[in-house]
Amino acid sequence: MPATLRDVAERAQVSMRTVSNVVSGYTHVSERMRTKVLAAIDELDYRPNPVARTLRTGRTGMLALVVPEIDVPYFSELARDVIDAAAEVGYRVMIDQTGHDHERERQLLTGEDRTMLFDGLLFSPLVTKSELLDMHGATRMPLILLGEHDFDGRYDHVAIDNVAAARDAVGHLIETGRTRIASIGSQPLEEYSTPLQRSAGYEAALADAGVDLRPEYVVTAAHYSRADGYSAGRALLALDPRPDAIFCFSDLLAFGAMRAVFDAGLRVPEDVAVIGIDDVDEGRYSRPSLSTISLDTQFIARESVRRIIDRIEDPALPATEIVAPHKLVVRESTAVE
Repeated sequence: MPATLRDVAERAQVSMRTVSNVVSGYTHVSERMRTKVLAAIDELDYRPNPVARTLRTGRTGMLALVVPEIDVPYFSELARDVIDAAAEVGYRVMIDQTGHDHERERQLLTGEDRTMLFDGLLFSPLVTKSELLDMHGATRMPLILLGEHDFDGRYDHVAIDNVAAARDAVGHLIETGRTRIASIGSQPLEEYSTPLQRSAGYEAALADAGVDLRPEYVVTAAHYSRADGYSAGRALLALDPRPDAIFCFSDLLAFGAMRAVFDAGLRVPEDVAVIGIDDVDEGRYSRPSLSTISLDTQFIARESVRRIIDRIEDPALPATEIVAPHKLVVRESTAVE
C-alpha cells in the first residue's frame, strides 16, 4: 500500500501539518525539520496526491509560463531557469507560447478555463497593449509580467534596463575605435518597448561619443531571427561607406549578420565588428564567438518565481518593479589584437 502523509509524519516524528508544509514548498519551515521530513519521504517513497492537495488547499502546485516563442534560445533558457527556480519551492511549470498573436495573448489573460489549472501566471508579452491587462482583473490569478513593456505599475514586473544594455553594447564598439556603427532590430511602427528602448540606448551611446547617427545605418527587423539579421546585414554591407560595426538587438540577429559579413568576403571583427544582446549558449561556441550583453536569466527566473509565490500567499501585496542586472561580455566578434 502506498505511503500516506500520516506515515511520513510518524516516521519523521513531526506533525502532519509540518509534512504538508514541506511537500507544498512552504518556506517557513526550519532546515532541521525539512531534512527530517525529506528523509522520511525518501525512505517511504511517498508520492503526494495532487488531487487531494488541490481539494485541501485550493492550489494545484502549478505555475504557467507564457512566452512569445519557445524555440528562441533566450526564451528556452529562461524557461529552463524558471522550471529550476519553481522546483526549489515545490512548484511545477507548464509552458505555453503566444506566437506574437494579440488574440492568443488576450485568451491566455482572460481564459477562465485555464485559471483552474494554475496558481499563478508568469507572462512575457510581445504584442499585448497595456489596456488588455485590464481584462486580467476578472480572473484574479496572481500575475508576474516579464520583459520590457512599459506598464503602469499595476502588476509585478521583472525586466532589464534595455536603454542601459544597448548603451553599454554600443559604447564598447566605440571604445574599440569603431565610428560607422549600424544597428539591426528597430521596429518604429510597433508599441513593443524592447526595440524602442534599445534604439534609445543606441542613439544615446552615439551622442555620448559625438558619433553621427546615420539614418541609413538603422535597419529594421520584423523578427529577431537569424534570417532577418542576415538580410539586414547584406543591406548594410551594400552601403558606401559600409559600417565598420553592427549592434544587433538580439544574438540571433547577430548570428545572421555575421554570416552576411562572411558571405560578402569580409572578416569579423577585422572588417566589421558585431555585438548582440542575450548571451545565449550558441554565442559561446560560434566562430568567431559572439560579444554580447549578458542578461541574467537565472536572476529573472528566481525573482519572478519568488514574487509569484509571495503574491499567491498574499494577493494584496503592492506591485513591484524589479530590474535584472546585465553585463558586457567581450568575445572574438569585437576583440581587437
